[in-house]
Amino acid sequence: MRNLSRPFLAPTLAAVLLGFASSPLNAARRIAGSPYDGTLGVAIYTLRGDCGSVRAAVRIVGGRVYSEDQSYQASGGVGANGVVRVAVSGFGRSAAGSGRLSRNSGGGSWRSSRGECSGSWSASRRAP
Repeated sequence: MRNLSRPFLAPTLAAVLLGFASSPLNAARRIAGSPYDGTLGVAIYTLRGDCGSVRAAVRIVGGRVYSEDQSYQASGGVGANGVVRVAVSGFGRSAAGSGRLSRNSGGGSWRSSRGECSGSWSASRRAP
């Protein structure tokens, strides 16, 4: 599933998929923990363009998303209702994603910042 000639977009999207937006109203709850916290496996699929697809792992801590791979930057979070929004950058490219998580799984869509690629993502909780 991995396209090695495009090392950025797909891995970057992994964070996109699970990098999420959160509001200041949720700040106290994020510090105390979130029902979405834990490690998730993410599958990122390119449906338009030539950006490849990939599987990756992300960790959510306090409603904030962190990549298991430090080769790219992700920012965003998971809201109290499971809404996910994230921005990812690395290797001179960037992308944004959004969707929704439940306690054990989720999904959504992503788009590169230049619009050359877009697709979908799905995530599932990994056992501790």
